[in-house]
Amino acid sequence: MAHQNKKNLYRLFAQIANALANPHRLELVDLLAQAPRTVEELSREVQLSVANTSQHLQRLKQARLVTAVREGQYMRYYLADPAVAHLWLQLRTVADQQLAEVERALDAYRTRRHEFEGITAVELQTRLEKDDVILLDVRPVVEYETAHIPGAISLPWTEVAQRQQELPRDKTIVAYCRGPYCVYADEALAELTQAGWQVVRLEEGVLEWQEAGYELA
Repeated sequence: MAHQNKKNLYRLFAQIANALANPHRLELVDLLAQAPRTVEELSREVQLSVANTSQHLQRLKQARLVTAVREGQYMRYYLADPAVAHLWLQLRTVADQQLAEVERALDAYRTRRHEFEGITAVELQTRLEKDDVILLDVRPVVEYETAHIPGAISLPWTEVAQRQQELPRDKTIVAYCRGPYCVYADEALAELTQAGWQVVRLEEGVLEWQEAGYELA
């Protein structure tokens, strides 16, 4: 009986692993870690039908990894607990450490990732205090409004080409997006580099920034 009770515990743990054992559901968790969204918004982001997106969300909900709140005719989804975002970060870390394929896949996805100088969180804070850099959050506005690195200005990567003249020429531009597995900052910095700006990339996003013990705005 005692061993059966132990098996029941591991069966419950496996529910979490099974819920996450799908690339689409992991992408949904990643997006919800940035900001709450409706099924329709998530569907557009992950490029799945609303029906398929809803099915994946239900699996995550059954495992108590996400919650939903009705807003009129829409359901808005949230991560059920900050621990879910922490679990997602730890899963990525283990995969990066144990699977050499991750680095190759990342190079194939972020084809410009080695073009830009990097900056650490400590260096960024020092330079923000000196006021010699402009920090851009190039994620969608809804993500910036949910949480962002203090001192960051919202400039979605899709608007950089149209709005780049708003940026001062005498300061280095630092950009970040959803972290090291996000291409948006690369695209924004490539646009700015071509137009003559001095640029630097912050690999961390808000999740990594908070995980390191820094405050978010």
